[in-house]
Amino acid sequence: MKGYLRSDGRKGIRNVHLVVYLVECAHHVADRIQRPWEETGEVNVVGFSGCYPNVYGVRMLKALCTHPNVGAVLLVSLGCESIDHAELQEHVEATGRPVSTIVIQEIGGTETAIKEGRARIEKNLETLNAQTPVDLDWSELCVGTICGGSDGTSGIAANPGIGRAFDRLLDRGATCVFEETGELIGCEHIMADRAETPEAAEQIIAAVAKAGHYSSAMGHGSFSPGNADGGLTTIEEKSLGAYAKSGASKIRGVIKPTEILGGGGLWLMDVVPDGEPKFGFANINDNSEIMELISSGAQVILFSTGRGSVVGSVISPVVKVCANPETYDRMSGDMDINAGRVVTGTADLDTIGDEIVDLIEGLANGRKTKSEGLGHQEFVLGYKTFEYGKTNC
Repeated sequence: MKGYLRSDGRKGIRNVHLVVYLVECAHHVADRIQRPWEETGEVNVVGFSGCYPNVYGVRMLKALCTHPNVGAVLLVSLGCESIDHAELQEHVEATGRPVSTIVIQEIGGTETAIKEGRARIEKNLETLNAQTPVDLDWSELCVGTICGGSDGTSGIAANPGIGRAFDRLLDRGATCVFEETGELIGCEHIMADRAETPEAAEQIIAAVAKAGHYSSAMGHGSFSPGNADGGLTTIEEKSLGAYAKSGASKIRGVIKPTEILGGGGLWLMDVVPDGEPKFGFANINDNSEIMELISSGAQVILFSTGRGSVVGSVISPVVKVCANPETYDRMSGDMDINAGRVVTGTADLDTIGDEIVDLIEGLANGRKTKSEGLGHQEFVLGYKTFEYGKTNC
């Protein structure tokens, strides 16, 4: 496998140029700057919409701008937002990546900013295209997983198929991350029994308890009408399916978004904010959870679905593992792995796990996922509050 070596020793399987808006008022300009490359996937847009200061939002941008799959960054500031663009630029510069800032208020407005931004990207792409990939070992890969559009088949085909893939990846020295504590309610003691340490077991139980409290306070859990329409009957049933994505390996501990992983092992990501509910639902859609997995270094995301999903990502490839054979037939242009063959009896879970691992190896050698080929570049980043420094990572 091949990857792009970064100054911190991590390696990316992509070499993306980011355009980062630092407030919603700069979003349009960032989109227009990126437009000449929107079909190629070379240049992607991320950003933070709010004016109100938020430590989590800043940490997310810092982590995404220095993700191993990112090769260069252009910051787009209006000029009066709360995010300190100079500090963010310094953070990226320290990693050796090409980075610069356009301040719309100072440069003369929309048209000037767009023209200058495109010129800077063209120069940076010359540098990125000249970089030579180096050898990449399995131990240098971090893989995250999430489920979305779940139905009655998800927990018997796609989720356990991903679990088998996780066990194989972990045996090869990779780092794996699963999350969605709000969809693991009832499974906390099962996961705690798999914890490497008593401290990790305590963290797992506490993280799921927090998710339950948060959902109750919001008046709505993670069980959706779409889940019920797809054949799921209870949150317990959904939780057991979501749990299957973690495989059977020992769990090293619990992390929060932006905490960087390394050294292999299986981790649970706690995506539910700390403290009382402050900014609304923990995650408003699947895309925000994908970005949180990426923020901790995941170069690949495995996405389990039964009813179907089309989302991709602006930074890391998203692999769709489809559990429902009817959904796969209907949406094969968006699906990467047909786990529905487990339902029809034409494949077993070990086969699906092997196919997922083989596809990840292909992605690290230049192959694209269906969502990449279709140009999907979804991104969501909102407000949250976390207390860092109290986990077992």
